[in-house]
Order: sequence, then C-alpha cells, then structure tokens
Amino acid sequence: MADYKRYDVVIIGAGPAGMTAATYASRANLSVLMLDRGIYGGQMNNTAEVENYPGFDSILGPDLSEKMYASSTQFGAEYGFGVVENIEIEGHNKIIHTDMDNYIAKAVIIATGSEHTHLGVDGEEDYQGRGVSYCAVCDGAFFRNDDVVVIGGGDSAVEEGLYLANVVKSVTVLHRRDKLRAQQITQERAFDNDKMSFRWHTEVTEILGDGDKVTGVRVINNQTQEVSEIATGGVFVYVGLKPNTQGLENLNITDKAGWIMTDDRMRTAVDGIFAVGDVRAKELRQITTAVGDGSVAGQGVYDYISALPAEVKSV
Repeated sequence: MADYKRYDVVIIGAGPAGMTAATYASRANLSVLMLDRGIYGGQMNNTAEVENYPGFDSILGPDLSEKMYASSTQFGAEYGFGVVENIEIEGHNKIIHTDMDNYIAKAVIIATGSEHTHLGVDGEEDYQGRGVSYCAVCDGAFFRNDDVVVIGGGDSAVEEGLYLANVVKSVTVLHRRDKLRAQQITQERAFDNDKMSFRWHTEVTEILGDGDKVTGVRVINNQTQEVSEIATGGVFVYVGLKPNTQGLENLNITDKAGWIMTDDRMRTAVDGIFAVGDVRAKELRQITTAVGDGSVAGQGVYDYISALPAEVKSV
C-alpha cells in the first residue's frame, strides 16, 4: 500500500455537508481530501434561488457553492475526482478504492447525498435529455417557447415549477394527491402565478414522443380512472429522492430504504466512519441541515483521531 495516498480524513462527496466537514476538519489541522464524481456543490448547483440560508435574503445555488468551496479549502483541504468502488476496513485504517486512485484514511465522512427518483414509466429513459429532465435550472432555457409539465408536489417540484414559469410558455403541475406537500409560502406563490396550473389525482403512465423529442404525456386520474394525454415539450420529474450509497454496500450501515443510519454525532455503526447530509436517515433534507451535519462530523473526526493510539496517529 506504499503507493496509496494517505490522509487523516477522506470526505466522499463535496456538497454543502461535505464542504462544511472539510472546513472544520482541516481547520483542526487534519489532512483532508474531498472526493467527488463531479463538480463541487452537489444539488445546490441545480437550485435557482436559495431563500432560506442564513445570512442571505436570496442567493443563487451555484454562487453559494462557490462561496462554500472557497471556505472549505482555505485551511488546506484538497479536492479530487473519483467514484468510490469499495471501502475496506483494516484495523484503524479505511482503504478507499475509486475508479482513479486509492487512498488510506484514519476516518471517512460519507457525504454522497441523494438523487432524484425516476418515474419508471415507458418513454422516460428513451427521452431523457430530449425532453425529460430532473433539473429545471440546468435545462429550462431549452424550453422557452414550450408548455411543460412538472411531476410532483413537494418543495422541489413547486420551486422548480416557479423557476420554469419565468422561462417557459406555461407550467402544468401534475400531482397524484389533491394538495401539495410544499411549504405554504411556496404554494401561495405558485397558486398566484398566472403561468402555472395544477392537475390533481393525476399520475403519468407514459411519456410520449416522436422519436426525437417529447411530445406529451399519457396520464390517468387515480380517482376516476380516466385516461388522457397532455401535449408538452418538456417533462420535469420531482417525485422523491434516493440515497447515493453505491460502493458502500459492504459496510452494512444503511436502513432498508438505503439511507445511512447515524447517531446524533454523525457516527455510523463502523468505527471511524461518519455520514452527513442528504444521504443520512433523517426528517429534513435542506442545505442548512446538511451544513449542521457537516460541522458536527468535522469536529467528530478530530475527536476520533485524537483518541487513537499514538502509534496509529503517527502513521
């Protein structure tokens, strides 16, 4: 293992939780590597405006990502790319295998977040990137002259619907229930927006297209069982989240749904492995809660490493 790169702490994921953990751990004079499979910031980069982060009346998600990244690296934390394929435990060492390099760390913080759940209907995969999207901020500009549909009723669906209403011709929100689950202030803004409309008790059964792009969706009313079609140029899907825990299965630290279980100090069942942010089993998944998790874990890895035997800490 002489050629393995060694750090006190490897943080897997560079969203708000991972970047905050890096700030705290590196400020405590630990050597820190943040690993991510893409650009830092996570889902913040897909968020138009953040209005509930302390210190800002409103800030663009990518701008907040930049500020957090600058803070996370100011005390020497490094940033690298890689997809984790496996983590081995050898005594006090955690061996992180990725598709690019291998690392040894005394502690690991898992901050891999979550991703949008797919509908699993015919046409979804065929037209992904050709009318089917999971990111309004990323793709909204491609639909400026189109009527689009948003599927879902939670915060993400309604917030992204509001963003799209500023860009596209019209937005129809399709929700399988008879009321939204989004925060009340977000609902009020959506209901007051002339470019947004809502269809209740509506579930998409198929995404339709002409072979090149989306042309509509086939839906069913789950009360009347009436089937109909809605013409649309874009389908934006926000029907839930699933945890990103690929490559971590052997650790046996998740619940039945795949979320990582921790205590209130972000410790998992494996000594020296912590989990933070949206990948963790918890009630509220927001930037603020991710940052809180990250600060607790950043301090936690310092306490954990400080308590290791002297011969382990010196390696």
